[in-house]
This record gives sequence, C-alpha cells and structure tokens, in this order.
Amino acid sequence: MAQERPVRPKPNVLAPGLYLVATPIGNLRDITLRALDVLAGADVVLAEDTRVSGKLLAAHGVSARLKRYDEHAAAGARPGILAALAGGARIALVSDAGTPLISDPGYRLVREALAQGSAVFPIPGPSASLAALAVAGLPTDRFLFAGFPPPKSAARRTFLTELAPFRASLIFFESGPRLAASLGDMAAVLGPRPAAVARELTKLHETVVRGSLEALAADPRFLAPKGEIVIVVGPGPPPAASAEDADAALLDALASASPAQAASQVAKALGLPRRDLYARALALKGD
Repeated sequence: MAQERPVRPKPNVLAPGLYLVATPIGNLRDITLRALDVLAGADVVLAEDTRVSGKLLAAHGVSARLKRYDEHAAAGARPGILAALAGGARIALVSDAGTPLISDPGYRLVREALAQGSAVFPIPGPSASLAALAVAGLPTDRFLFAGFPPPKSAARRTFLTELAPFRASLIFFESGPRLAASLGDMAAVLGPRPAAVARELTKLHETVVRGSLEALAADPRFLAPKGEIVIVVGPGPPPAASAEDADAALLDALASASPAQAASQVAKALGLPRRDLYARALALKGD
C-alpha cells in the first residue's frame, strides 16, 4: 500500500486588513507557514520589487497578484490601497528581505491605514538586525536600531555623537563601499568598543567578524565588500561617578552600615577607590 503524503491544510480565509509579512533575508526556506498562508490568501501582495518577491512565491508554489510598492511608487499607489482596505480588501505588504518598514517603505501606509480605521496585522519572521545582534556576542538586553548612517563623514560623526551616550548595543545597516569609512568614524567617535560586522547573513557566503572598532576599521576585508551588511557595536563604559553621586551613595549606605562597610559597598557599586570613599565616609559620619 502506497504511503500517503501529508497534505498541507488550505489557508484560512483572512480577515480584511493590511498584513505586514516578514520574508527571508537570504535563505528562501526562512519563511513561516503563516506567512505563506497570508501571501496565498491575500487579494494583492504589495512588493518592493515584484521580481524578487515573485521568485520567493514561485519557490514555495504560491500564486499571488503582485503590485509594486517602493519609495518611488508609494505616494501614487497609497490612495488606491487605502480605498481598497476601506472596502474590506486583504492586502499583504512585503519588502525585498526581512521585516517591512525596517529601513524599507511602508510607514506612511500603516499610519494612514490605522488612521482610517483599517486593521493592521504583523506577520513576524526574519530580521537582519536581530539576526546580527544574536550572533554578535554583544549584550542583547538593551539595543538601539539606528538604520543607515549618513553617507558623508561630517554628518556621520554628528549622528554617531548623538548615539554615543546610549547604554545599549547599537545596530547599523551599511553598504559595502562605505563600510570602511563608517567603521573608521565609529572608532573615532565611539571609542574602543567591541563590535561585529555581519555580512550576507543566512546566505552562502555568510561571515561574522568580531573585534574592536579600531581593528575592524583597519581590516582589509572591509575596504569594499559586497552584499548586505549589519554592524553591531557594544555599549560604551558607564560614565564615571561624580563626587555628588559618591556622597549620595555613601549617605544611603551609612544609614545602615559602618563607614568601612559603606565604603566597600559604594566602591563595588560605583567602581571608585575604597580608600578615598572610606575617608569621605568618616567625614560624612562626623558631619
């Protein structure tokens, strides 16, 4: 008796609304079953590049009506899309790779769809920024996605200076021709922080190089590499505690501890010399 092949269930009928569908950043198998169901069930799929999205759909045997929606076509296409949503259409939005709206078109469409009362649904999946953060070997508890830095060095350094105080890992997208210059400016502005350069994630030539910003900026492999690139930069050192910070911490500790104990506690918390803190604790105690 022939073995029966599993049959994939037909997609459920979609509710009216706009579906933001994440698509693979490289490997075509990195797509969720729910994403395929939505793409198959949508009335139209808005694509940044219909040729790229067409290849993805063909690889998974999905037939869908594709319509161009990129930064050039968005303004002209948006009124018709909003009218269709108001009439109960089921519309999917995809970018060439990754999660829509992240350095890709779609923000104004989502904002106006919500303003007119249309439903908007996230269909989560691949994200180059999160994939790079996960493999960078840097803190992941707090991070800031900063997108593409400005192309000119002066504007880029101003941009980086504004980000320098954030106590979080910083995530950037960058192009190959500008990578070395960007890494050089990051090293100059952000200082000796640990970082990682992830290139062609999930693709055949995937590489992740880790090191200090200075070492990465001097790496000849990054003079003009090809492919999609994500830079992850670790948080900088905490700012040095001021004398006022030390006094406040010592006074709190002295409420329940001896000067010696208070000095030890504050030295550990603020990274200041215990001897100096002990002398100051004695003075505060005397006051």
